[in-house]
Amino acid sequence: MTASLPRPAVGRTVADVPAIRLEDLTLGYDRHPAVHHLSGQIAPGSLLAIVGPNGAGKSTLLRGLIGELKPLGGRIIGNLDARGRVAYVPQKDGIDVSYPVSVFDLVAMGLWERRGLFQAFVRRDTDAISKALALVGLSGFERRPVGTLSGGQLQRALFARVSLQDAPVILLDEPFSAIDNATVDDLMGLVRGWSSEGRTVVAVLHDLAVVRTHFPETLLLARQAIAWGPTAEALTVANMARARGMTEAFDDSAPFCEVDHVGAGGGHGHAHHGHDHGQGHSHDHSHAHSHAHDHAPSAPPSRGSQG
Repeated sequence: MTASLPRPAVGRTVADVPAIRLEDLTLGYDRHPAVHHLSGQIAPGSLLAIVGPNGAGKSTLLRGLIGELKPLGGRIIGNLDARGRVAYVPQKDGIDVSYPVSVFDLVAMGLWERRGLFQAFVRRDTDAISKALALVGLSGFERRPVGTLSGGQLQRALFARVSLQDAPVILLDEPFSAIDNATVDDLMGLVRGWSSEGRTVVAVLHDLAVVRTHFPETLLLARQAIAWGPTAEALTVANMARARGMTEAFDDSAPFCEVDHVGAGGGHGHAHHGHDHGQGHSHDHSHAHSHAHDHAPSAPPSRGSQG
């Protein structure tokens, strides 16, 4: 991508970004825990990967952070329910692309926090949307229905929306799943840009090559924290084997994302992976998720998956 990263509307520093503290956090569905007794802190400006087997609770944890799931026990501290604090990109397969909305309108949702749902856009708003589309390589796609986009193009549009939200905390749920390497490289450039601005980025990922290359901190999750710290220390063979074993105790058929072929030398293969589904509950992710509790309705609606 040739476009330069846009500067945030209001310059952010690490001091503006909330620390996120989890205190004995338990999350689940219908009183059935999916994440158990999780404690730790995500420091301001962190670039944190969340990895683990299918069914480990990764997506569930993100839903707790955005406020979709109330804790069954413990608490989340970090003022994430304040307006405009969190931007969220759900899994692609949780988005209903049949909803009749254009690429321009999808990206424009990133301005709702500042402009309001029913206020008309002014020139500077349309200029900002055009710049965001150029940033992700989608200039000229403004009038295209989102249902006509490829998986990589849709993900670019969702990242353009996040770039307009100017949120200090950005949560990404499997943002690079089933997209080409060139798109991954481009979107990782945006992630690094957000990090360089002092924003906190938390991403559920299955590609350990991306994690090891770009994410200095990793939470290895198997319904509880197996390891949380520097990526090289978290992603050891012993830790990943333990995570797989703990999750299989709950679900014997759960494959381990990108971990099954880890060798003693620390290399990795590309094991088959699925999305982080747990108990099959469906949740509506149609919101723009610019913050944890005060969501504006958005399109396209989404069909969330549980992790």
